Amino acid sequence: MPTQFDVLALGEAMVEYNQLPDRPDHYLQGFGGDTSNAVIAASRQGARCGYLSAVGDDHFGLALLDLWRREGVACDGVAIVPQTPTGIYFVTHDAGGHRFHYRRSGSAASKMQADTLTLDCLANTRWLHVSGISLAISESACETALTAMRAARAAGAQVSFDTNLRLALWPLTQARECMMQALALADLALPSLDDVRLLFESDDPEILVDRIQALGPKLVVLKLGARGSLVADSAERRYMPPYPVTAVDASGAGDCFAGALLARLALGDDAFQAAHYAGVAAALSTTGFGAVAPIPRADEVRRALNTATQVHGGILAAPRSASI
Repeated sequence: MPTQFDVLALGEAMVEYNQLPDRPDHYLQGFGGDTSNAVIAASRQGARCGYLSAVGDDHFGLALLDLWRREGVACDGVAIVPQTPTGIYFVTHDAGGHRFHYRRSGSAASKMQADTLTLDCLANTRWLHVSGISLAISESACETALTAMRAARAAGAQVSFDTNLRLALWPLTQARECMMQALALADLALPSLDDVRLLFESDDPEILVDRIQALGPKLVVLKLGARGSLVADSAERRYMPPYPVTAVDASGAGDCFAGALLARLALGDDAFQAAHYAGVAAALSTTGFGAVAPIPRADEVRRALNTATQVHGGILAAPRSASI
């Protein structure tokens, strides 16, 4: 592996089948998995990236390894587990938005253990990124993720945590307990409003940010969907308005936001600049189908930033956008 990473991510990657709304009996094959999506997004913005996970010794696992290599994401830290499947999932679309249907029981990633992954690379990264799904897929994966977070902090890296609460994977009480541990280990929290209003039983973004920062993260970027985001560091808070697009599929937009944000932080932006950039990247990612294929590259994001016509104080003032 390279001696230095900007972003390492840990979690489960999967093969995706995404329903085409105009042809509901057809599914577009792609790739997904929240932390894998995020690290690919970071790589496409110019960050040096790697992934820690496990895949099955099957067609889907080999396809994921090929994907990471094509995307410039180091995958030496991905274990190949024989006689164990790689997870797959389906995305369907209806009037209520997109819905996920998983086939991941007993997957290779769900059997991850800290002693089977190459965690010494955590001493050579600026950021480690994990998520609530990294914790939820199994008890061993949860302990692996928490161990990696502790190891990263001990090695001097910063830790990013995206709540990505999925109640289909575990009960709220268990999710709350594990996520509180993870938030206490995070330097950056990347929750969505829908997640943390359940975890903290409040609808007030300012109160939610207060409660998250009280656990430990100095930087919180609260994703507010179509309203943009609320960015808070130890000294300042700003609401970041959304970027207008015609969205067709928002299934991986939050992951794109996380990866683009981490890339820009690693490349020297402050939190507000990075969140502004990430919001544009995430919005652009909703204009195509699938979690990975529509993730924009840095030149596409820059063109969108440069050609935006509604600018106020350097931040886009857009009337409508896709949800992230």
